[in-house]
Amino acid sequence: MSITIATEQIDRIVHNSHQDPFSVLGPHPVERDGKSVWVVRAYLPDVEAAWVVLPEERESYPMQSVHHPHFFECQLDRVVDKQDPDPFPFNYQLRLKQGGHERVTYDPYAFRSHKLTDFDIHLFAEGNHHRIYEKLGAHPIEQNGIKGVYFAVWAPNARNVSILGEFNHWDGRQHQMAKRGNGVWELFIPEIGVGEHYKYEIKNFDGHIYEKSDPYGFQQEVRPKTASIVADVDSYTWNDSQWMEHRRNTDPMTSPVSIYEVHLGSWLNASYDEPGTDYLGNPLPPVPVADLKPGARFLTYKELADRLIPYVKDLGFTHIELLPIAEHPFDGSWGYQVTGYYAATSRYGNPEDFMYFIDQCHQNGIGVVVDWVPGHFPKDGHGLAFFDGTHLYEHADPRQGEHKSWGTLVFNYGRNEVRNFLVANALFWFDKYHIDGIRVDAVASMLYLNYDREDGEWIANKYGGCENIEAADFIRQVNHLLFSYYPGVLSIAEESTAWPMVSWPTYVGGLGFNLKWNMGWMHDMLDYFGMDPWFRQFHQNNVTFSIWYHHSENYVLALSHDEIVHGKSNMLGKVPGDEWQKFANLRCLYGYMFAHPGKKTLFMSMEYGQWSEWNVWGDLDWDLLQYEPHKQLKVFVSQLNELYKREPALHSQDFEEPGFEWIDCNDNRHSVVSFIRRDKFSDEFIVTVCNFTPQPHSHYRVGVPEAGFYTELFNSDAGEFGGSNMGNLGGKWTDEWAFHNRPYSLDLCLPPLSVLMFKLDRSKNTQTVKATETE
Repeated sequence: MSITIATEQIDRIVHNSHQDPFSVLGPHPVERDGKSVWVVRAYLPDVEAAWVVLPEERESYPMQSVHHPHFFECQLDRVVDKQDPDPFPFNYQLRLKQGGHERVTYDPYAFRSHKLTDFDIHLFAEGNHHRIYEKLGAHPIEQNGIKGVYFAVWAPNARNVSILGEFNHWDGRQHQMAKRGNGVWELFIPEIGVGEHYKYEIKNFDGHIYEKSDPYGFQQEVRPKTASIVADVDSYTWNDSQWMEHRRNTDPMTSPVSIYEVHLGSWLNASYDEPGTDYLGNPLPPVPVADLKPGARFLTYKELADRLIPYVKDLGFTHIELLPIAEHPFDGSWGYQVTGYYAATSRYGNPEDFMYFIDQCHQNGIGVVVDWVPGHFPKDGHGLAFFDGTHLYEHADPRQGEHKSWGTLVFNYGRNEVRNFLVANALFWFDKYHIDGIRVDAVASMLYLNYDREDGEWIANKYGGCENIEAADFIRQVNHLLFSYYPGVLSIAEESTAWPMVSWPTYVGGLGFNLKWNMGWMHDMLDYFGMDPWFRQFHQNNVTFSIWYHHSENYVLALSHDEIVHGKSNMLGKVPGDEWQKFANLRCLYGYMFAHPGKKTLFMSMEYGQWSEWNVWGDLDWDLLQYEPHKQLKVFVSQLNELYKREPALHSQDFEEPGFEWIDCNDNRHSVVSFIRRDKFSDEFIVTVCNFTPQPHSHYRVGVPEAGFYTELFNSDAGEFGGSNMGNLGGKWTDEWAFHNRPYSLDLCLPPLSVLMFKLDRSKNTQTVKATETE
């Protein structure tokens, strides 16, 4: 006989339409014979019989099936103590008989405490819960002395939400969640833990069912599977405190920043045919992680730490930039169509493995930048699209909510909870994974409502303009919080339009990034170096134009993955000439890039001159390193990086006008430019002279500001780099010959297709003066 429970309530539980199953299931006080006693109710699909077990008393109480064969109820001989502050002061278990077998388990509806507080919900609703990932998602915790996992998900328009997993045979009738304020659903499931696979079963009010991965899940299955995995992102023991403290007290704007951009899945693969070694002959464990192509597998995060980090360290780069590391279903998207924003991709291992990779980077003096994609997300059924049966994360109107050319959806930045999801996600990677920067993808697509849309395919903002005001406010919020919580990190915008003050602080009206890719410089230089050198004399402005606008933003000079795919050719294929001239052109381009104001980024394979385009389905052409030109280019990049880091004049005043001055930018007849880079904190400076043609020049005169001996610090034409080995015998003394409006000058030899860098040796000048005085 049912005790004070309506049939309607039972039916709502049975049909997965109850938004507060705790009001029906679990322990409840009821009035009987003038006194309050306890009754326990449970909905147990496919269970034949059930008992309530009181471990302390070693007694079992049979449960009765009422109104429905799978709805059970039991009255306990326990009187409710109304003075007891604990509403249910005893533990119990359920003994279940099913298919001839019995098992004992804890009842999830006996655990009524909440990890998510009302204040958490309030902050989330207004878009200001900066660590909402510590409350939503799946979290291993302990309640009432029992270990389990607390689940919480935001699905305000769902009729019902259940948790699916192996622990309930993926049966959505079990583990129905309770709805809290602002549409957050929650449930604690006892006796499960790290490693459990799960999804959310979400029903809308039409009864349609959607199986979704956890938007806040910390780990997902390797594609093509899509379940989330319970993970503990707080258990790793970090060993990078020295790095983190140094970062906190370092200004990246006056420091060298040289970034090696990497796609982990195609940098290097391991071979199934040779399970003991990779393609470079390094030992590998034989266990495959994920299929890539016939006969190959991905390296793990730990294997990449052993191979990639020493390689990048030897090249002299200060940072590794990873193409999106968040979980994505399709390898061919390169990671730019994200389904798991809080989950490091499982292709290469688990969260702790990725933490180990970053930890090892820090211990080797290398920062980690991660590409972040808050501009759009894919339509995959298990992802964010139509999450709770409505357009929750995206706009309903396709004129606002869809990138048709990309086949993706646009976040609704005006919705507080969606903005909170993304803001907290940016902070999450710095908090839990200790990353050192984000490079924000496709910022222009976020800032403009008419991005890649024809007239009539977009909706103007409230002022009638094409600017996405909500997206701009979101970006400002991210950057303001990022630098408030984590001083010394990088926030880099991939932005190619004329939007003003992208890399200016938010307090002066900027978007708040501290760096922006210089797409104009990249296009100008690739066009220039793609010309036959004879024609370059007519396009000197390609070389000089960037200085006209350079100090308007804090720029990164980037030669990225986008420039060596889709028929664009790799770097060697972009430049003219025979093989020697191609390598010389490339050295000249890189040399000018590192001498030019701005931080630096090179994509993998550019450092040794791969001929073929980047192919995400394979790995790099490492066999090329057996040939001298490719080995020599790699040595060139390594020494260029070391020079860049060693000389403050090349990096300390990248974004201030006193850091750069032309000596001569008008010699288009010879396609030669010369300029000075100055240190912010001393009187040191470097003179750079670039010859962009294969024609060498002897007795080429360049004006300099001070007299003395100028050491030739760097010569891109050196024999060790594969050049013709022309040069200036280690340096030159100045002549008292005014030139280029300067009191002194150098008589130089300019090698073909070369970049030369000179530095005044003040110690030699002092010795010369002393010797002259002695005489």
